[in-house]
Amino acid sequence: MSIILCRRRLLGTGALGAGGLILSGCDKLNANPAFRSALIEAGSWHEGAQRALGSGALAREYSEADMSPNFRVNGNTNPEDASYKSHAATDFAGWTLSVDGLVKRPLALPMTAIKAMQQRKQITRHDCVEGWSAIGQWQGPQLGQILSMAGLLPSARYAVFHCADRFGSSPYYESIDLVDAFHPQTILAWEMNGQPLSIGHGAPLRLRVERQLGYKQAKYVMRIELRDSLAGLFGGKGGYWEDAHDYQWYAGI
Repeated sequence: MSIILCRRRLLGTGALGAGGLILSGCDKLNANPAFRSALIEAGSWHEGAQRALGSGALAREYSEADMSPNFRVNGNTNPEDASYKSHAATDFAGWTLSVDGLVKRPLALPMTAIKAMQQRKQITRHDCVEGWSAIGQWQGPQLGQILSMAGLLPSARYAVFHCADRFGSSPYYESIDLVDAFHPQTILAWEMNGQPLSIGHGAPLRLRVERQLGYKQAKYVMRIELRDSLAGLFGGKGGYWEDAHDYQWYAGI
């Protein structure tokens, strides 16, 4: 296993807590208590190091010639939620994105409004904690544009993405702080490689937060909730994988 792949997987799994991935090639390091302790601290260190570069530092962008011929579908590929299936059957014609919580003006945005906003198009690399990467083109409005429309209250600190899919009885969700929410490359993508998102890739909207690993790129986004804390929200760690498998909340790359 390459050093880069081992690092990427270990970072994403927060030192491989119970239920995490078993990494062949990293087992000896993982068995070392001192190494495991250091990895637990790595997420906070990496967040600080990346933030020290500046909140506007950009992830690398690529050319169309660099785009991957096959961009793998991963995770849930077709939510079983009845409301989601009903909207998918009408190509999301009557669907709306909810933005609520600590905002001045709660929003219910149909796809027509989202597509009418100023758009950002970017070709970036998706790095999965499982060890694969792919380069694709994404288009959608910047998340900061939508949050500005809603008007954040001073106490807002986190944007939480509630999704249509589930893992067993657990609803899927993710979260980022406002530094990443207002990053210029953080968008709500409705188009991939020049076509509307497929259901497998997260239609109608998925988060693209390009300076973090793939599990932060939530698919099937239905609602954005602004909160002052992640405490008391499901498992309290800020995301499904963080709650269930001790993945790091900050998954910077």
